[in-house]
Amino acid sequence: TPDGKVKKQKYDKFRQINRFIEFIDDALAHLPKDRTVRILDFGSGKSYLTFALYHYLRIEKGLDLRVTGLDLKTEVIEECQRIAEDLQYSQLEFLVGDINDYNEESAVDMVVTLHACDVATDMALARAVKWNAKVILSVPCCQHELNSQIQAPELGVMLQHGLIKERFSALATDSIRAELLSLVGYETQLMEFIDIEHTPKNILIRAYQTGKKPAPGQLERYQAFTGLLSAKPFLENELKELL
Repeated sequence: TPDGKVKKQKYDKFRQINRFIEFIDDALAHLPKDRTVRILDFGSGKSYLTFALYHYLRIEKGLDLRVTGLDLKTEVIEECQRIAEDLQYSQLEFLVGDINDYNEESAVDMVVTLHACDVATDMALARAVKWNAKVILSVPCCQHELNSQIQAPELGVMLQHGLIKERFSALATDSIRAELLSLVGYETQLMEFIDIEHTPKNILIRAYQTGKKPAPGQLERYQAFTGLLSAKPFLENELKELL
């Protein structure tokens, strides 16, 4: 509002931004201090959170960083780039592009992906791992892959109901993603995230690279779980050389 108060109808978005900044603050300890920090935001959209991330790390914390927001919508990217220039955020840029086609980097420190649909999330996670990213923050969306694959007669009491199958598939998909990241050296948590669009899609995958080796039997436990569901995860295939 003109007197600096958050509009009532925008308060949920305001809460989401602040929740996101809490995650960013927690990640500070995992980012390099002796060089420029490289951050990529895949599927940045209108970039509320990208601007918040840049402002917090660059203006509030004084980090030397370079941030790129990537999205397929040309008009949205052009508007975000204009705003960044108006704010004189010289180390923040917005580009039109697809996750699969972005080959400008060989190493990245933090990868953010919010509401990338279905396996687009997995593409971003795989790229982050291969870039040796120290921090990954991902809020997945529309987990269709497992829903179309799942065959588990033992779970028939649940999966005979379409709504339950959809929700179970979403939870199982994110559990698989978290376990795969853990298997390739990340300390991974699934956490609650306040969603901007008031939907149940409010799980955030937070992963810090630690290089920790899998626990004894962890890979076998993962394989038993995916075997039970007849799952063939896209992310597993992308990371197979590291497993």
